[in-house]
Amino acid sequence: MKDTDGGAFLIGTADADSVFIAEEFNEEQKLFAQSAEDFIRQRVMPVTDKIEAKDYDLHLKLFRELGKLDLLKGDIPEIYGGLNLDKISTALINEKLAGNGSFATTVADQTGIGSLPILYFGTEEQKKKYLPKLASGEHIGAYALTETESGSDAMSLKTTAKLSDDGKHWILNGGAKQFITNAAFFDVMTVYARTENGISAFIVEKDAPGMSIGQEEHKMGIRGSSTCSIFFDDCRIPKENLLGEKDKGHLIAFNILNIGRYKLGVASLGAAKYIIEEAIKYAKERVQFGQPIANFGMIKEKLADMAIGIWSLEGMAYRNAGLLENALHPLDPESPDFSKNALKQIAGYAVECSITKVYGSEILWGIADETVQIFGGYGFVEDYPAERFLRDSRINRIFEGTNEINRLLIPAMIMKKAMKGELPLIEEAAKISNEIISIMPRALLKEGDLAAERLAVDMSRKIVLAVLGLVVKKYGEKLKDEEELLGRLADVVIALYTAETAVIRAQKLAGSKKADLALILAQLSVAKLFSTIYQKAQEIAAVAAAGDMQKITVSAFRKLYRWYQLPDLISLKRKIADELIKQSKYCF
Repeated sequence: MKDTDGGAFLIGTADADSVFIAEEFNEEQKLFAQSAEDFIRQRVMPVTDKIEAKDYDLHLKLFRELGKLDLLKGDIPEIYGGLNLDKISTALINEKLAGNGSFATTVADQTGIGSLPILYFGTEEQKKKYLPKLASGEHIGAYALTETESGSDAMSLKTTAKLSDDGKHWILNGGAKQFITNAAFFDVMTVYARTENGISAFIVEKDAPGMSIGQEEHKMGIRGSSTCSIFFDDCRIPKENLLGEKDKGHLIAFNILNIGRYKLGVASLGAAKYIIEEAIKYAKERVQFGQPIANFGMIKEKLADMAIGIWSLEGMAYRNAGLLENALHPLDPESPDFSKNALKQIAGYAVECSITKVYGSEILWGIADETVQIFGGYGFVEDYPAERFLRDSRINRIFEGTNEINRLLIPAMIMKKAMKGELPLIEEAAKISNEIISIMPRALLKEGDLAAERLAVDMSRKIVLAVLGLVVKKYGEKLKDEEELLGRLADVVIALYTAETAVIRAQKLAGSKKADLALILAQLSVAKLFSTIYQKAQEIAAVAAAGDMQKITVSAFRKLYRWYQLPDLISLKRKIADELIKQSKYCF
């Protein structure tokens, strides 16, 4: 398999040349990013209070303006009124538009799950009818999957769709669609309903007879976005509004959610960068004991930890953007096999998409939480932005499948790829189980920058493969019922991918102006992630192995970890914090 294939990071280290990093943006990509950031800072942030108060006239006015700037067109092919931008550019736009959680939610729904189902699964007629107006912002998209009794268990939905007696319409009835973003002002929505032998997807327009919209939800965060329930009572839509194949709507839902998860991780990155900027600004202005609190060590460490998380997430997000670009951009939207090929490519990176979602949403939450702490009592009141940051960031651990669901999916999807022969996981795990007993890591440690970090990633990979082998051997198909173990497996997989990406990014920056700081950030990232892998692996081994085998396995893990010497974390974090304070923003 190629090192750019989905899940390949579990088998071997990727060639650095195959990994895209943020420092490789071209001038056109930077221009799109700057345009998006300027719009958010100049047009949206100054009216945050009005957006939060649900001034939808203003909200939609800004949305239309964004459309006129061509910032909603990135993923849409030119033949349907879009720009067909590379996935790096669309990721950058997505990142920069995340400065206001409510407005970003409206936009993300539009450019992601609101329009991509039609792009990837619509007929030519459907694409020509709906995509141009979605691309321009004239129409707003929405996505209706969740119901009152089917959240994480999305396929248990109760809404039904049956053909009318004359065969000209689908008639939708049943369970209310709940928590639907953009519900108050959508024009076109993808709705999932139960058909004869499965789940099917449908395109429903705002004026469809028999459809009604409930009251706005009063939410903890993203208060300025619209979230309502949708009801269907003999709702009639044209027969040709079936999206994709009948009874195979689950394929649309799962694969569009994969893209949504990736995009959510990128949005989390953007929000985190805006938040840390406010944290630094306040820390420099707030004076206690005769000096700015930015001078105090504990505040510096908080800022440094934020930056480490952002840098690691940034590396992961744009590595994945590069992978998706290579996979999706060459596809011909006019080809009759476009949907089939897109489905295959998206599914191939489902693991990486879930990793980005989980890691990104949790990094963002930690940064928002620590920002409240830096603001102190002021962080707890609405007059200051930290309180809103915390409220807005909380939903990301629930959106696009909860982090718990994604932690179950990550190992499940890895095993599925292994069973299909797409990932030689079982063979590699079997080899590693014997190899780790005789490995002497100290003998493999070389001289030079990043030597310890590269070896730490190699040893991490061996530990991850070993624990995967242990649980498969003990539980087999019953592993799906061991949720606590699956969660820990997901954590070690996430940590491995993040650590490898950090090392490769720093490696590619060697000799550049950013080399010294990138080296420090990679060292700090690996120090935390290697420890996570070691700790979680011990917990897994304690359950998945017994007796002498458990002792041997834990001893082997200890050997693979204990050679590693922690760097001077305090001094390195101070260097990162000092640079943040000097630049007054995330600057790496």
